[in-house]
Amino acid sequence: PLQAGTMTNTKGYRRGTRYMFSRDFKKHGVTGLAKYLKVYKVGDYVDVKGDGAIQKGMPHKSYHGRTGRVFNVTKHAVGVIVNKRVRGRILAKKINLRVEHVKHSNCRLDFLKRMKENEEKKIAARDGGTRVELKRQPVGPRPAHFVSSKGNKPQMVEPIRYEFIA
Repeated sequence: PLQAGTMTNTKGYRRGTRYMFSRDFKKHGVTGLAKYLKVYKVGDYVDVKGDGAIQKGMPHKSYHGRTGRVFNVTKHAVGVIVNKRVRGRILAKKINLRVEHVKHSNCRLDFLKRMKENEEKKIAARDGGTRVELKRQPVGPRPAHFVSSKGNKPQMVEPIRYEFIA
């Protein structure tokens, strides 16, 4: 028998998910149709986010918040390849999730936008007969400048003396 005041650690499949799988504030109730009408294709990047209202095809808590790539599409679900850290190594895990638990990821939007801009720059350079640098350049050091001390007298910075108060 257990001693009074002690509890064992739960071993359940959904342990520690009280807030993870709860619905957002004022977002309770039936899942909207827009969730079901989204089109997923093989190769799409998706974010895994478990929806507590639908228990079927739900991801394990270890995959919640991960981004993966769709490798299979079925009538109600998608197959996603997600990286999972197991002890010292990272394994590519294949999981099947219903569409309620995935959403299109924004992780590639900046990259795709940059590629589109680069293509436009290439075409403009080709028409103008010039060469254009498409690689991202790191921000260089700021240029040298003088700091005016007019109305801005230099101040001495020193620590405040410690006084023991009994």
